[in-house]
Amino acid sequence: MDKGLPFTICVVTTLLLLRESSQAGEENDPKMHPHLGTDSRGSAEGLPTLTVTTILEDPYVMVRGAELEGYCMDLLRALAGMLRFQYRVKVVGDGQYGAVSAGGNWTGMIGEILRKEADIAVAPLTVTSAREEVISFTTPFLQTGIGILLRKDTVSQEMSFFHFLSPFSKETWTGILFAYLLTCFCLFLVARLSPCEWNEPKNEENHFTFLNSLWFGAGALALQGVTPRPQALSVRVVAVVWWLFTLALLAAYIANFTALLSSGSEQLPIQTFEDLVKQRNLEFGTLEGSSTFYFFKNSKNPIHQMIYEYMEKRRDHVLVKTYQEAVQRVMDSNYAFIGESISQDLAAARHCNLIRAPEVIGARGFGIATTQASPWTKPLSVAVLKLRELGDLDYLRNKWWESSCLRQSRDRWSPLEPPALGGLFLALGIGLALGVLAALAELSNSSRHLAGHAKKSCCSVFIEEICTRLRIKESARPSQEISGKANA
Repeated sequence: MDKGLPFTICVVTTLLLLRESSQAGEENDPKMHPHLGTDSRGSAEGLPTLTVTTILEDPYVMVRGAELEGYCMDLLRALAGMLRFQYRVKVVGDGQYGAVSAGGNWTGMIGEILRKEADIAVAPLTVTSAREEVISFTTPFLQTGIGILLRKDTVSQEMSFFHFLSPFSKETWTGILFAYLLTCFCLFLVARLSPCEWNEPKNEENHFTFLNSLWFGAGALALQGVTPRPQALSVRVVAVVWWLFTLALLAAYIANFTALLSSGSEQLPIQTFEDLVKQRNLEFGTLEGSSTFYFFKNSKNPIHQMIYEYMEKRRDHVLVKTYQEAVQRVMDSNYAFIGESISQDLAAARHCNLIRAPEVIGARGFGIATTQASPWTKPLSVAVLKLRELGDLDYLRNKWWESSCLRQSRDRWSPLEPPALGGLFLALGIGLALGVLAALAELSNSSRHLAGHAKKSCCSVFIEEICTRLRIKESARPSQEISGKANA
């Protein structure tokens, strides 16, 4: 009895030490992170605990010290608070999202769900039909597509000879030319009609000839004051309206030209996946075993089939293992990465020398994966919908994606179209109409005084003044005088 007691004490002590060491090892394991997703005001006792598998990918899940953070971690915390459960997060062992291996088994997070090593997967996991056959997905919490990530200097091309015309579209330049000619014509017409500008049309020349009017309008475009200087109110109205038009037009041109030079979006010769296939300077690939790879494999589109055949023949060279490897390869070599557009937007935000091509195909979503018989599938879907309705998903998106580079990539440059300057052209048209009406009013007032002195009707004097100033009857008068002498 006395000999057995020390032995029993030693055994119990050894078991306690082994238990403490195993718990410490579990806490120090970088792939296992315990988290309590409960309300801090209540106790976590009695709540169900879920094992969550995920994958390290910026900004969804990132390691910061001994903790995990990112978009998916915030989402998981919000879901746990709504549905009242605890969770433990583990990083997927093989670093894969999930695909069927050569032996017919699923790898990555999908495989862990099927083997019951994890209850749910909260990660940028794309909802596909092949995955839906073996597991279940909740309502997507993020919408995305397939895009092309490029390095700016690998796709830039020499500027065209007429690069300075790019800030405005062809239609806008046509409208500006028409506005210039119309304004110069109105200036020429108003200067001839206004008696305050041309008092004696029979004895003096009008300074505002059509060529001088063209020169006056061109000087305003260059922000230079040129002669002749307008004197009549009507002519000044036309001149002031044209000056204001050119001032706003030059401001729009300079602003858009600056945006053009800084963005360089129109210098992308690779705008679509067809452009990517036709070029020979860049290699391209995607993540090995990803849903993007199988999208091109199963697609019936000829362009998509060409992309798949290219990647399949060179899979050892163009397919990458991780997203970080893909981004680094794009930055270091002539390589274009085909992947999730939302992740590429983040890469372009974090690395300002990267850019995503405009075309996005294969609209898809990221969902939370569960087992097919899991009781958590529907509650999680309802919780995701509630978070979207409350605006929490938009908040998380802005929190983890927002940056200065992202703002530049999102505000892509495009040439100004006529509708963007519609108000400016409308203001010019109204100003020209007011100038012409003012000139007619001045001429009408002058004709009324002349009619009173000559004792003629105001209308006849008004018409004579218009004909004299526009020189309509000047060619007909000599013939009338000759016929009068012949009759005499």
